Amino acid sequence: MDVHGTVAEGFEPVREAFVRNFEVLGDRGAAVAVYRDGRRVVDLWAGTRDVDGTEPWERGTAQIVRSATKGVAAAALLLLHQRGELDLDAPVGAYWPEFKAAGKERATVRDLLAHRAGVPVLDRPLTPAEAADPLLGAEAVAAQAPAWEPGTAHGYHAQTYSWLTGELVRRVSGRPVGEFVADEIAGPAGADFWLGLPEGAQARVGRVGPVEAPEAGGLKTRPKRAVADAYADPDSLTRRAFAAITPLPDENDPAYRAAALPASNGIATADGLARVYAALIGEVEGGRRLFTPETAALARTEQAAGADRVLVVGTRFGLGYMLHGSASPLLGPGSFGHPGRGGALGFADPESGIAFGYVTNGFRKSVTADPRAQALVRAVRSAG
Repeated sequence: MDVHGTVAEGFEPVREAFVRNFEVLGDRGAAVAVYRDGRRVVDLWAGTRDVDGTEPWERGTAQIVRSATKGVAAAALLLLHQRGELDLDAPVGAYWPEFKAAGKERATVRDLLAHRAGVPVLDRPLTPAEAADPLLGAEAVAAQAPAWEPGTAHGYHAQTYSWLTGELVRRVSGRPVGEFVADEIAGPAGADFWLGLPEGAQARVGRVGPVEAPEAGGLKTRPKRAVADAYADPDSLTRRAFAAITPLPDENDPAYRAAALPASNGIATADGLARVYAALIGEVEGGRRLFTPETAALARTEQAAGADRVLVVGTRFGLGYMLHGSASPLLGPGSFGHPGRGGALGFADPESGIAFGYVTNGFRKSVTADPRAQALVRAVRSAG
């Protein structure tokens, strides 16, 4: 495997794990970046830019990162809180009056961020074209009756998180969420991250697609029976949450990539994803710090833990971020970040000063803990 890029002294295990991802775990095109105390210590890429092509991945190749976008959407709301413009304990309806409908009047901003708002599903799913319309999506989620009393339980808002966070950013800041992310997060961090891909950047983005896990060496794992049953049942919250957009969008469609869906369609380089997290916890070379220490601490303060009504496993959430745990192992107990279903991962670990980004063009069936990303995380843990 022809691997490009550099690793700093002490981080050689990351390169070894990255090579193994291609040789053993079936990666076709991917990149990984790691920052420590704001300086890049890992910058690697290999394979092809398209999952079904032969053109090589280059420095600066970007990919869709699915739910890893959620961590950036959360950062937008926490920045508004940091500026005194958004009260986490205020009802969502204080900023977005229509959201109070159907028994959601007590749902708070904190509930929304921590997947406690009770609206992971839509009684009538949206088509991809409808989902791309932020106003229509916001109207649908505002009118939706909750699946549980907001604040009393948590369950992963796989798709509806787009309209929850996007509309709240728009109501508070007066700007579309994609514009806010570009101006207040990606730009200041110096990160190649887009929520709503501009036409001029389309050529930098590779094609993504599904890939099967390798069978050899016992590497293919089966989900627990309860999880498999939940995904198989069309009436379960699990299936309905992921099917809030039906049929599934074509992630290679330029129109889909140009839309701004904060739950699912951010596009980034591995370096861009890592840089965002580096900027959340400290100064970063070529950029500036985004979160104060107080906001960074708030982001990773546990808000929900235990049985997840959608994912059917135990999950832990801070304010918009998955926290280190069995469902989504990160670097250590203080880490916070977000995976993308089937591949991507971005997170920060304030104790070690590490920020991490991994992107791939081959998506597997894993939801929160892709084996390729996890192999790289273990290598980072052993390095430095």
